[in-house]
Amino acid sequence: MNKKIDLHKSVFEICTQYPEVIDILYQLGFTEITKQTAMQTAGRVMTLLNGAKIKGIDLNLIVEALQKAGFEVEGYVDRQALLKSYIQRLNEGENLESVRADFVQNFKEVDASEIMQAEQEMIMSGVPFWEVQQLCDVHSALFHGVTRQEKIEQAEKAVEDSLQQKKADALIAMAGHPLSTFALENVYLDKLLEKAQEHIEDTELTLDILNQLRDISIHYAKKGDLLYPLLKVRYDISGPSDVMWGVDGEIRDQLRRLAKNPVMDTDWKETYLNTIQRAQEMIYKENNILFPLCAQHFTKEEWEQIYKDSFGYEPCLMDSVPVWEEVSLNQAEMKVQDQEVVFPSGHMNPKQLRALLNTIPMEISFVDEQNINRYFNEGYKLFKRPNMAIDREVFSCHPPKIEPMVRKIIDDFRNGRKDSVDVWMEKMGKTVLVRYMAIRDENGEYVGTGEFVQEMDFAKEHFLKQRK
Repeated sequence: MNKKIDLHKSVFEICTQYPEVIDILYQLGFTEITKQTAMQTAGRVMTLLNGAKIKGIDLNLIVEALQKAGFEVEGYVDRQALLKSYIQRLNEGENLESVRADFVQNFKEVDASEIMQAEQEMIMSGVPFWEVQQLCDVHSALFHGVTRQEKIEQAEKAVEDSLQQKKADALIAMAGHPLSTFALENVYLDKLLEKAQEHIEDTELTLDILNQLRDISIHYAKKGDLLYPLLKVRYDISGPSDVMWGVDGEIRDQLRRLAKNPVMDTDWKETYLNTIQRAQEMIYKENNILFPLCAQHFTKEEWEQIYKDSFGYEPCLMDSVPVWEEVSLNQAEMKVQDQEVVFPSGHMNPKQLRALLNTIPMEISFVDEQNINRYFNEGYKLFKRPNMAIDREVFSCHPPKIEPMVRKIIDDFRNGRKDSVDVWMEKMGKTVLVRYMAIRDENGEYVGTGEFVQEMDFAKEHFLKQRK
């Protein structure tokens, strides 16, 4: 008689029917299975499927061990094989909705993070990421039902017991935290996407909403710069960057194409509504997969750096980036450490710094706040700057008729009346831009003047070719 084990049954039921399973599971990592108290409480409600998930034990190892012991295992789905079959069916041209229906049937009790892990495993095993990317539209079915309420209920059910989600919720509740800002952007995007669907027949309003929706590129750019790479490089979680990142680009590019050619015919509207649906699905994936993953792994120091870096982006559908009050935006001081110059935004050794300054395609001069020449970059110059001029007052380097202009520029910079002055001229048969700029520190205080000389013939030639 065959011995059958249903993975959907409780650990208590299985071990009561087959006591020899206790030792098998103990060896695999179910270390509390020999304790009667644990078996009589958690064991009665925990299935082997849930137990493997909570313990972080590979379900494949459990199945293999049970089969080796002579058991026939029921309720087991080979995710890898099944997901690969979905890709194959899509590649062969099968309707997306048909594949989605089978996905829901076979994965309805699987946590969203497991799907993301399966995708990552497929990529690691050699499946091209652009093929796995097709599953991004399929696994959105995990969160989407017939009505909006069903969508919400399904999403909540899938993550209600997830520790990752609890961590994400705690961070989202923290005003100004980067995850809170990302979630808030999704709230605004979701409302705008709903409005877009409701007013599809209103041409003028549709075009206005479409232009607003293009702010989604800011949201996606921040994910691409601040979240995906950190997960992939620091924590070896490549699924989001390899799969979701590609879909972000497709949604953004489709919105751009729609805005560029707003013909408003039936095909245009169908494409528009499909793009809106994909953007709504991405919101669910972010809230229920990406954000919990980030919440589980990122340290407080990493979140603080993400917060500081986020100010380099325009606000997305908001007037300003919310403030995280417990984090100071003051820049760290520059220092020399371990034979490197350490800046708030990076570090280089002196050799690298010198090479960089000499490679910048312009002549660079720096005059300090006392009007003293302190630095010229090296190499050939249209405007000669002898090294013996270093540590001299800048005015001594200009002829009498030019000196008043130089004094006026520096005085305007020093007193905050101007930040830059551009002078175009012809020099030795070349078109030249000389740009004077006020150099200010992180507090806005004047620390000197920079002079940047750049030959502009290449730009003139470029635009002349464009006109032909």
